[in-house]
Amino acid sequence: MRFGIIGNIKKEALYEVVLNLTRQLEKDKIEFIVQKEIAEGIEQRFSHSVDPRLELDELIENSDMIISLGGDGTILSTARIIGHRQIPILGVNLGKLGFLAEVLPSDAFEFIKRICKGDYRIEDRMVLEAKVKEEGVIYFGLNDIVIDKAGSTRVVDIETYINDEYLITYTADGLIISTPTGSTAYSLAAGGPIVTPSSEVITLTPICPHTLTARPIVIPDDSIIKVKIEFYDKEILLTADGQIEHKLKPPVEILVKKADYKIKLVKRPEVSYFDLLRSKLMWGKDLRVKGNRKQK
Repeated sequence: MRFGIIGNIKKEALYEVVLNLTRQLEKDKIEFIVQKEIAEGIEQRFSHSVDPRLELDELIENSDMIISLGGDGTILSTARIIGHRQIPILGVNLGKLGFLAEVLPSDAFEFIKRICKGDYRIEDRMVLEAKVKEEGVIYFGLNDIVIDKAGSTRVVDIETYINDEYLITYTADGLIISTPTGSTAYSLAAGGPIVTPSSEVITLTPICPHTLTARPIVIPDDSIIKVKIEFYDKEILLTADGQIEHKLKPPVEILVKKADYKIKLVKRPEVSYFDLLRSKLMWGKDLRVKGNRKQK
């Protein structure tokens, strides 16, 4: 198995981590390719040559598995680059949360050795695609597709249809359409439910709705969501995974559905999704002060 090593080149910690990791891989005769920009950064910082190295696209085409070093945002961008190619992604956390990139740098080499022996599991994760009517560009999101008011102080009316059946007009700051993977991201912060990754559903979560009756809704993943914004004199912002942005001038119609491929994430067999919820998001943690309290 050949591992392609890529990462967030803006993170200074990346270069030393990759240097140490490649030394260990070389010692154990495990095949790897390093992203050219990372190899050049290591040379500049440590006067050490790391090879083989390739440009990103060529590296992906010649790798059996991608090791993506950074934070969860790096995993999202890696997933978008890999797209339909079905190459598994192992996330190594150099960021803060590490919900998707869950493996610590200190544990990465030992886990890679386990992978070479087949001791790992693959989780298939749904991807969403969004298309603006009368435009040819398709936007993909592993976490979510968000439609919002692009910084305006005015709420926007978002007509929403499921399989061409009218659902609701959200009067809100925006609408988050999320995968199960994205249920613990922006959707969660906006009051949406936590959805396990294997669930075959899509969640619609309004952002600051101007009514108490407009709540998040969970729909089957084979649904086609149509969003229409007719009357709004300012720009609307379409965002994929918080990284790809496209400004639109109403009237506008956007179609969102499940993409025809899934992203493969490499996971440790002994760590479950619920383990991550508890350790990373402190899910279910009792934050009450224990013991005697002083009475005011």
